[in-house]
Amino acid sequence: MTGLSLPAKTYLLACDVGEARLRDRARAGLLIRGAALTDLALRGLVTDADGRVAVSGAGPAGDLVLDELLAEIGRESPRKWKWWVREDARGTLEALESQLDAAGVIGLTTGRTLGLFPSRRPIVRDPAVVERLRGLVDQALRGPAPASDVDATDAALTALVAAVELRGVVSGRDRRRYRDRIEELGERGGDAVPALRKLFRELRAVRASAASSAGGG
Repeated sequence: MTGLSLPAKTYLLACDVGEARLRDRARAGLLIRGAALTDLALRGLVTDADGRVAVSGAGPAGDLVLDELLAEIGRESPRKWKWWVREDARGTLEALESQLDAAGVIGLTTGRTLGLFPSRRPIVRDPAVVERLRGLVDQALRGPAPASDVDATDAALTALVAAVELRGVVSGRDRRRYRDRIEELGERGGDAVPALRKLFRELRAVRASAASSAGGG
């Protein structure tokens, strides 16, 4: 999918095209932040240094969202991948939305829910792009080619959406059935993929605990 960064691809997959919304903005923010880190790693702009993200010094990505993250990493003391996945995920999500809106990939409408809470709704200009992305994920997951032969970006895209359990793209049944293949695909996406997977497991545990406490109250 020429011209779209890995974060942009994950964003479009997270969109509910019919309802013109993101299915889960918190989940999408983590997914996109993880995708941005993975994209930088695939481009050779960041690398792993003893479990921490380090700028390689290879130069800019030529993408506003990716270069902003790259600058953030350069300004900070070395941090673990998991920290970078979580850090300012909402800010990266909103910056990406603005970028895609300016490029005409989505139409972004803003407003307030119940007259109080800010809301942002994406209208995907070409739904066929989303279908093609779903096809890439499906082929990477179920195709006959060994995981080692799958395009590195497609492998990372598939591992990322599986890591956050993106509904409508990789089902729970698929995650169980293709667990080993997802692991193999994830190994090609760099350290951000397992960091994202671990972080999302923790977030699920926190949500489950909160729901249990509320139910018991």
